[in-house]
Amino acid sequence: MTIIHPLLVLLLAALCGPAHAADVPIGVTLADTQRLVRGNGTEPASLDPHKVEGVPEGNVLRDLFEGLVNSGPQGEVVPGVAERWETKDNLVYVFHLRKDARWSNGDLVTAADFVYAFRRAVDPATASPYSWYLEKATIQQATEVVNGRLPPEELGVKALNEHTLEITLASPVPYFVSMLSLAPTYPVHRGTLEQHGDTWTRVGNMVSNGAYRLSNWVVNERIELKRNPHYWNDEHTVLDEVAYLPIASQNAEMNRFLSGELDMTYDIPLEHFKRLRQERPDAIRVGGYVGTYYYIFNTRKPPFNDARIRKALSYAIDRDIIAGKVMGQGELPAYTLAPRVVDGFTPPALDWAGWSQTERNERARSLIEQAGYGRGNPLRFELLYNTSENHRKVAVAIASMWKKHLGVEVELVNQEWKTYLDTKTQGNFDVARAGWIADYNEASSMLDLMQSSHGNNDGKYSNPGFDRLMSRSRLATDVQARNDLYARAEEMLAVDMPLAPIYQYVKARLVQPRVGGYPNNPLDNIYSKDMYIKAE
Repeated sequence: MTIIHPLLVLLLAALCGPAHAADVPIGVTLADTQRLVRGNGTEPASLDPHKVEGVPEGNVLRDLFEGLVNSGPQGEVVPGVAERWETKDNLVYVFHLRKDARWSNGDLVTAADFVYAFRRAVDPATASPYSWYLEKATIQQATEVVNGRLPPEELGVKALNEHTLEITLASPVPYFVSMLSLAPTYPVHRGTLEQHGDTWTRVGNMVSNGAYRLSNWVVNERIELKRNPHYWNDEHTVLDEVAYLPIASQNAEMNRFLSGELDMTYDIPLEHFKRLRQERPDAIRVGGYVGTYYYIFNTRKPPFNDARIRKALSYAIDRDIIAGKVMGQGELPAYTLAPRVVDGFTPPALDWAGWSQTERNERARSLIEQAGYGRGNPLRFELLYNTSENHRKVAVAIASMWKKHLGVEVELVNQEWKTYLDTKTQGNFDVARAGWIADYNEASSMLDLMQSSHGNNDGKYSNPGFDRLMSRSRLATDVQARNDLYARAEEMLAVDMPLAPIYQYVKARLVQPRVGGYPNNPLDNIYSKDMYIKAE
């Protein structure tokens, strides 16, 4: 990250490591056909960088577009369109753009493109589900623009010249640059949007600035990309084509992988993991993943507006069984929202995390009876999850635990991805499955989710004390002081229990041995431009 010690008040140019593209080791023979086929879990809700919020969309957009910076193979910040940057106070950042960065139609990528994109991302007319992201980054006037109190032109982003961009924050954020590899900060081509309007993301219309361009899109079947010859680092890109297949069934995806049709899966079916680890150890890839799987309670809907109900349901989940037996791919039981693998974060020792499961079940029974429920008056509700065999297995196991220990009767409701997102965003649920993957490797990327103003706070949890803690964390330049605030925030969540953390993710997938350059990025930010196909 490019930070200057404020006491020195020096202007230090950020000369980061090399921008990554495929690094083919000496001696490796490349296949004649450089085509990668990736399972992507589901059909993306959109390919507009400013209208997405999920992992399936981010995977495709990472290949189509490039922001100011990228996420390196180990999750580090590496240059993207910006080849260097500087700040003297963590408040005003100046980015120097590559002079050879171009759009897929050959136009130059300029600072004005980023100004246009940032303004569009916060413009209420865009209705971006991630407009909050620029607010959390504290870009000057972002909140006022998002809320319609100021026009987008007042946002603290301006072009100093064709290749120099200045971003001004309202508060100094020491990790700001690490927030800029995510889709909401990607540039979009103004002329294309003005010409095509809402159809700008269609094949034939889309102009992008990443290593690949959109060549084919058959809804619910495949999205195909071809190399962008105008990409600034095309010379070091190896893969010519990338295809994304939206396969929701983990078993179907595994079978297509085993038949050789897929090079990478999105997931691994839980019941086959142990067998595959024995039979195909060369294909199993398991890595750390900065994210947490949880159930979220609709805190504005009775009886989930009662913390006793939320705590009872959370306590009665046996996380050791879910993580170790149901999942069994290396996941860890979760008692906090931020996983312990987040850089610079040490979770607090929460009381309930130290109890035995028998103690938790006893506390859960007591709490739900205090709230007026029990076997004579069972609590009934719906549990929402998006279509996935793995999500269903977790839901069935937890519903059984609730039934056994609390007498709770749960109806499982599954919806396809886009409908599930809409249902959750509209608050039309009782309890919903959710997962949050850090947008950048810092605990605030997880804990911000529970702030009252956060756009993805679907359970509508609101605690002014929690909001104040997270606001104070923005101003803490000392890592330990920031961690102390994060620990206090987690303790507050343990009292209010607006969500039930269940397990800390790992990322497990099948990758064909012929695929080279596969990284162990802890955010699972995998760029196809970094990979290649070896000759067999």
